[in-house]
Amino acid sequence: MAPKAVKTLLIVESPAKGKTIEKYLGKGYTVAASMGHLIDLPKSRLAIDVGAGTFEPEYITVRGKAKILKDLKQKAKKVDRILLASDNDREGEAISFHLKNALSNGSTPAEIRRITFNEITPRAIRDAVAHPGTIDMSKVNAQKARRVLDRIVGYSLSPLLWKKVKNGLSAGRVQSVALRLICEREAEIEAFIPEEYWTLEAELKKEKGRSSFRAALVSLADAKPELRRQADTQAVIDSLKGAAFRVADVRETEKLLKPRPPFTTSTLQQAAANRFGFTARKTMQVAQSLYEGAAIGAQRLGLITYMRTDSIRVADSALAEVREYIGAAFPGDLPAEPNVYVSGKGAQDAHEAIRPTYVTRTPAELKKHLTSEQYRLYAIIWERFVSSQMGPARTHTVTVDIGAAPPGGGAPAVFRATSTRMVEKGFQKALAVLAAKETTKALPALATGETLEWLGFHPEQHFTSGPARYTDASIVKTLEEKGIGRPSTYAPIISVLLDRYYVVRKARQLVPTVLGRIINDLLTRSFPELLDPNFTAGMEEKLDSIEDGRSDWQSMIREFYGPFASRVEQVQQSLESQKGVMDEQTSAVCEVCGRPMVKKLGRYGFFIACTGFPECRNTRPVPLAACPKPGCTGQVVARKRKKGRGREFYGCTRYPECDFVTYFKPIDQRCPKCGMFLVEKEDRQRGTYKSCINPSCDYLHTREAEDQRA
Repeated sequence: MAPKAVKTLLIVESPAKGKTIEKYLGKGYTVAASMGHLIDLPKSRLAIDVGAGTFEPEYITVRGKAKILKDLKQKAKKVDRILLASDNDREGEAISFHLKNALSNGSTPAEIRRITFNEITPRAIRDAVAHPGTIDMSKVNAQKARRVLDRIVGYSLSPLLWKKVKNGLSAGRVQSVALRLICEREAEIEAFIPEEYWTLEAELKKEKGRSSFRAALVSLADAKPELRRQADTQAVIDSLKGAAFRVADVRETEKLLKPRPPFTTSTLQQAAANRFGFTARKTMQVAQSLYEGAAIGAQRLGLITYMRTDSIRVADSALAEVREYIGAAFPGDLPAEPNVYVSGKGAQDAHEAIRPTYVTRTPAELKKHLTSEQYRLYAIIWERFVSSQMGPARTHTVTVDIGAAPPGGGAPAVFRATSTRMVEKGFQKALAVLAAKETTKALPALATGETLEWLGFHPEQHFTSGPARYTDASIVKTLEEKGIGRPSTYAPIISVLLDRYYVVRKARQLVPTVLGRIINDLLTRSFPELLDPNFTAGMEEKLDSIEDGRSDWQSMIREFYGPFASRVEQVQQSLESQKGVMDEQTSAVCEVCGRPMVKKLGRYGFFIACTGFPECRNTRPVPLAACPKPGCTGQVVARKRKKGRGREFYGCTRYPECDFVTYFKPIDQRCPKCGMFLVEKEDRQRGTYKSCINPSCDYLHTREAEDQRA
C-alpha cells in the first residue's frame, strides 16, 4: 500500500506572492496569505509592561484580521505540515513567530516549520521547501525590541504634544530625527543669501578651421580671476582687446571608469528618484510586485530578488549565470575574474543585492509583459547587475590651455578648453536606461604654439547656489550614511512625515510645514539626545546586536527607558503649554455671524477662523501680502485649482474683480527698490532665492543688497 501523501499548508504574507509560489508546487500543497501581521500591539493603549521592568508586550489579534486567522486555523487542522514563508527579515520572522503560536494554540496536530528564500523562482522555492528550518528567535527579539522602543517613545511624546501643542499630533522615534534633518536644511536655505559672480568664455577657432569652440578664463595675471560683478568682467574684456591667442599647452589623459555594484534598497530608491521621479514608497511598491511575481505569458515569475537589503553580495550561482551571459552577449568585456565589491560598514548582509532572478530575461524581452513602471525599474536593476560584472570603460580627455597676450604688455590671461570622449565603452555597453549622456563637444586637433583666431567673448552672470532641499533620494542617502533606519524603514519614514503633514512635497523636494517646524523645535529643545542622529544610529547598532544574538533585548530597553521616562516627566512639568500661543488676533470680522476672527494653526498650516466656533465654522485663508495691482485693496492668499490635481497658486481675494495671480509664494518682506513684496523662486542654477514680484524691478536678494539694508 502506497504511503499516505503529506498535506502541506504554506503561509506567505501577500496573495500576489502566494499566487506565484502556488504555480511552483505540486499536489498536496495549499498556499494561503496572512496579509501581513495578524498579531500585534493594540492601538488604543501602551500595552507594554513598564511597571514590572520586563517590558513584555501585550499582543492581540489585529482588528479586522480575526477572520483571516480563523480561516488559517481551519486550514491548519486539515494538513500534516505547516510551512511559514513570510519575508526573511525581522518583521517577517515576527509574523512567523506569532503565526506559529496562534496555530499551535488552535490545537493543530501539524508540524510547523519555517522556510526562507531570497527570490521567488521554482528552484529557490523547491529548495526552501525541501530544507525547512526553525524560527530565528534573535530576529524575533530584535523586532520586539524595535516595536517596544517605538511604542514607548510614541506613547510618551504624543500625549505630550496633545497637552502642550495641539490635539491629534503624534511623534515617532526615527521619523522625528528625519524631520530634524529636513528642518535644519530649510533653516540653512532661508539663511543663505546668493552672491553674484561672472564667468568669461572666449570663442576661438583654428586659423583655417570651420567650426569654433569655447574656452573658459581660468587665470589672469597668474592668479584666479575674481569676477564678482559685470564691471569686473567688462574690465577684463577691455584689457584683452586685440590680444593674441596662442595654444600654450595640450595635455592628454586616459581614465578607467569602473562599474558600480548591484543595487541595495537605498541606491535603488535613489536611482529611481533621480531617473524617473519615483518616490521611495513608489519604488518599493513596484519592486515588491517584481519580486512577488508577474505574469509572463502563461506562467508567473518572480523577476527580482528580495528588495529590502543593504548588501551588495551576489550568490555564486548568480555570478556564474551572469558571467556566462556576458561571455555570450559582450565577449570582449568579460573580466578574467569576477568583480568583487565590499558592502559598507554596518551592512547586515542578510540578503543578496537586488538583481534579476533570470539574467537571460532581458528588459527588452519582458517589456510587453510589464507595466511602464515595472519595466523601467526592472531595466535599471538588470542593467546595474549585468554591468557590475563587466570590464571598465575607458575615456580620453584633452585639456588645452590657451594664452591670451594683450597688446602693450597688459596682464596675460589663460583660457582652458576640455573635451572628453569614450574610447572603450566596457560595462556601459549594457546600459540603456542608465546610460549617461556625453556632455562635452570635441575639440579640433591643436598643437602647442599654434595661433588661434578670436571670434568674441561670452560673459555670463551667475549666482551662488544655496543648500538644496532634501528629495526622497537625498534624504534616503543621508539616513543611510548616518546609520538611521534600515532598508525596510526608509520609505515608511518619509511616508509618515508626509501623512502627518509635518512635511510636504514641492517639486519633488521635501519641505517642512509650519506645524512640522513647531514640532521639531519643541522636541529638539526638550529631547536633544533622542533627536541626535548619532544617538539614533547607536540604537540601530544595538538592535543589530540583538539580531546577531550578542545582546539581550530587555536589557537594551531597560537601559533606555529609565533616563527617557525621567526626562518626559521633567518636560511635562517644566514645558509651558503652546496651546493657543500661535493664535493671533486680527481685524477681520466674520461675514457669517459678525464675530471677530483669529489666526490659528491647524494641521495643514495657518488659517483665519471665527471665534464663534463650533457654532460658526467660517474660515478663510491667511493673507500673505497686499495685492500689488494699482488701486486694489485686496490681499494675496494661497489657492488651489478646484478641478484636477492643479498646483497651488496665489491670487487676490477680490477675484474676479481683480485677476492678479502668481505661482511664486509671497514672503513677508518688502522690496527695498520698489516697495512691492518679495517672492520665493527656485531654479537649477541658483537653487532657492528671493526676488521682487514686480516684473519691471530687477531687485535680486543678494548679500550686497542685504548689507545695504543693514
